[in-house]
Amino acid sequence: MPVDIAFAHHDFALLYDSFNRHGADGDFYLRLAGTPCRILDIGCGTGSMALRFAENGHSVTGVDPAPGMLAVARAKPNPNSVTWVEGQGHDFSLGTRFDLIIMTGHVFQVFLDDAETIAVLANARRHLATGGRLVFESRNPLAQAWEGWTKDQTLEQTEIAGIGPVEVFYEVRNVSGEFVTFDAIFTLKATAETKASPSTLRFASRQTIARQLAEAGFSQVEWLGDWDGGPFYPESLEIITVARA
Repeated sequence: MPVDIAFAHHDFALLYDSFNRHGADGDFYLRLAGTPCRILDIGCGTGSMALRFAENGHSVTGVDPAPGMLAVARAKPNPNSVTWVEGQGHDFSLGTRFDLIIMTGHVFQVFLDDAETIAVLANARRHLATGGRLVFESRNPLAQAWEGWTKDQTLEQTEIAGIGPVEVFYEVRNVSGEFVTFDAIFTLKATAETKASPSTLRFASRQTIARQLAEAGFSQVEWLGDWDGGPFYPESLEIITVARA
């Protein structure tokens, strides 16, 4: 699981956390778990979803390879309500099985080749309890979301405690087949300091994801296309996957 600069270092992780909030997607994931259950958040990042699940009484474990992200998570209120594990998605071993495993925030798209993607999915399957579900989302490549990743369309500013006003925008550097490389460019307004974090994401098709799931051992897959739980259509913005072993 690659670790981008924005995720590896505490200062970038803090900037990332300040601009990335769960909205309808977070509500969708919370609705997946009714009565208290065991939840594993792969690629938990700064812990936003993991902590929300814990607040609802669930037993939650968050796994992420980036120490900077986990440091931000552990600095949030009630951090001990979640078990935090620093580890790669393809090879962590927890000795526990989970009723619900999630990958949120389009983290599925950071896996850039089939071998790693299938290894992550297979490892998730090994950690599923009987009847458990793996749920994640990926942007539908047919919607070409990256076309809106320009300064004019993504520029925003927020106030960060201890830093002051910070501005961010996203700018695409290259599109090659399924792969989109872009920069997140942060400007600390008080000092005019600029920090750029490059990232590459894979925009896999639903057919590709279905093949990867099958190779990882999943036999039952439901496809959704929006955060209200509606079915997937070719024009859907999201490919939301609900998989059972």
